[in-house]
Amino acid sequence: MTIQEILKNRIMVLDGAMGTMIQRHTLSEEDFRGERFKNHKYPLKGNNDLLSLTQPGIIKDIHRQYFEAGADIVETNTFSGTSVAQADYHLEDIVYDLNYESAKIAKEVAKEFTQQNPDKPRFVAGALGPTNKTASLSPDVNNPGYRAITFDGLKEAYKEQARGLIDGGADLLLVETIFDTLNAKIALFGIQELFEEMKKEIPIMVSGTITDASGRTLSGQTTEAFLISVSHVPLLSIGLNCALGASQLRPYLQTLNEKAPFFVSAYPNAGLPNEFGEYDQSPEEMGRQIEEFLKEGLVNVIGGCCGTTPEHIKVIAELAACYSPRILVDSDLVDS
Repeated sequence: MTIQEILKNRIMVLDGAMGTMIQRHTLSEEDFRGERFKNHKYPLKGNNDLLSLTQPGIIKDIHRQYFEAGADIVETNTFSGTSVAQADYHLEDIVYDLNYESAKIAKEVAKEFTQQNPDKPRFVAGALGPTNKTASLSPDVNNPGYRAITFDGLKEAYKEQARGLIDGGADLLLVETIFDTLNAKIALFGIQELFEEMKKEIPIMVSGTITDASGRTLSGQTTEAFLISVSHVPLLSIGLNCALGASQLRPYLQTLNEKAPFFVSAYPNAGLPNEFGEYDQSPEEMGRQIEEFLKEGLVNVIGGCCGTTPEHIKVIAELAACYSPRILVDSDLVDS
């Protein structure tokens, strides 16, 4: 059964936070370096994506914990897996390898769980996170016309990442935590170009980020404007993640529910961060808030972002099993 067929029949569950789980291991600089990068000239601690190469056992175990909790889809450990982001660590040359191995690790665990229960196939979403350089915003307040990166530079970075993820075995691609829609459009352009080159296509999920109570992305778009901006691509799903907790996300999901011609996803944070930047929302409290989405039939894919753990996903998965998925709406945003 394809993922499209499954989504019509039931709500699918996405995993929770990778970074939150990595933090539980309190890793040292040496742990991040491993043997391969022990002589690298620059600090590497904090480069979580690198752990797919230097500590694959830890990443594999995190994927395993999320599948055990009930996740149908896990994301690869590649949130910062572009050459643009890895330039902070002077590791641009390992990007393909990093993405390939991240997808391979996740796929191995997914296959293991699918073989155990063929009636519940597990999938791998190749994660393409936002870069630290944006196409529509200037990093210099005194020079608003300046851009730290070009269209072509971003496109090639996303293509390189996507190629590694697809070659490594990703079942779908997830362009996520979008705060600048132009970056996302460039990513989608690069992915479609790559599909043509590879003569192969896999489904694409897109997930934006509403940054505050204004209901807009960082680059200034409302939820509906964001939806319209990416609807030229035949997406598997569109949704929202990060920045907000479940209760704050709800009105924006209602907009997607009313307008989106695609499946709708949501993976909010475990509430809002406290004064120490930590997330305190319990699995039970988050579950109560997410259940409102499910009762209203707002989503087809549900999961968790910052601060969420396998404990949160277990509660969410149990709730999701009790409700029907959102029904796709007819829309004039895309050609039928």
